[in-house]
Amino acid sequence: MEFETIVDVRTREEFAGGNVAGSINIPLQEVVERESEIMELKQPVLFCCASGGRSGQATQYFKAKGLDCDNGGGWLEVNARVNA
Repeated sequence: MEFETIVDVRTREEFAGGNVAGSINIPLQEVVERESEIMELKQPVLFCCASGGRSGQATQYFKAKGLDCDNGGGWLEVNARVNA
C-alpha cells in the first residue's frame, strides 16, 4: 500500500536524530490539539515512531475519527520500505 503522508509521532529531539525523508513530525502529545491539521493531510497517512507503540496509539485514535491511516511501526522500518 502506498501512503501519501508519513507522520512521525516521536519527540522533536528524537525526530532531529534521524527520520524518514519527507515525513512530518507531530509529537504524540500534540496529536489531539493538532487533530484538524492531521485530518486535512493527504490520505492515506502512515504513522511511525521508535518501535510502533506511540504510532499505534495515534493510528487507533485517528481510525476512530475516520482517517484513512495505518501504523507503520518504527521509523527505521518505514524508512527501509520507502527506500526499497
